[in-house]
Amino acid sequence: MRTSKAPIVWPLLAVALLGGCAGTSAAPPAPEAMTVQVLQTLPHDTSAFTEGLEFSGTTLYESRGLSGESALTAGPAGQAPATRVALPSPLFAEGITVLGPELWQLTWQDGFAIERDSKTLAELRRVPFDGEGWGLCHQPSGRLVMSNGSSKLTFRDPQTFAVTGSVDVGVDQLNELECVGDTVYANVWKTGTILRIDARSGQITGRIDASGLRTPVEPGEDVLNGIAAIPGTDEFLVTGKLWPSMFRVKFVPAKTGDTQNGT
Repeated sequence: MRTSKAPIVWPLLAVALLGGCAGTSAAPPAPEAMTVQVLQTLPHDTSAFTEGLEFSGTTLYESRGLSGESALTAGPAGQAPATRVALPSPLFAEGITVLGPELWQLTWQDGFAIERDSKTLAELRRVPFDGEGWGLCHQPSGRLVMSNGSSKLTFRDPQTFAVTGSVDVGVDQLNELECVGDTVYANVWKTGTILRIDARSGQITGRIDASGLRTPVEPGEDVLNGIAAIPGTDEFLVTGKLWPSMFRVKFVPAKTGDTQNGT
């Protein structure tokens, strides 16, 4: 009886072992440790409570927050804005993204996004959404990517603003966003960290230490918040709320013991 069962037990054991191996997935690689290489320093309006920053061509758009002080500006980087519109109090402006002739601007806790004419900045319509609005960017397909202060990135239709999906990044308080292809760069609120995220999976592929840009922070200044990819380059413009400067930078691999490359 024993010998008749042995040929059955061993194959079953082999199958179980093989099945266990097949079901085991390798852990994703650790995020790349990165820092910023400063290429140029530009002036920034110290009254600008930066909530959104994005280039469209050579025009830099900036969304400025705070109730009673919220505005949207457009013009050359490092110069006085060519166009500016104020939001009526008590609206609190947040992230923006530009899609050709139109742009979307979030509000924080007011419950709607504002679609605007990207040339005149005139308001076209308001579209309600649930929860808070923090950061916003768009992918080459036009799909919007939005943060709300949680660990989730929400995808939205660029015409209707309807939710089409989401991914969880695993790090809370994602704030201002910048899309570059399928990659999303996200400020982490109240830190000097920028995350590089694969929007398809939500995996963090890089952690960029930008804390050295404003150390020590001067009285009256606030946190890093503003990432704008410079079209046609691998460079970015970064700044913070109420900062006196914007920095043209590259994101580069960190060296052991370094917190920042370049000056």
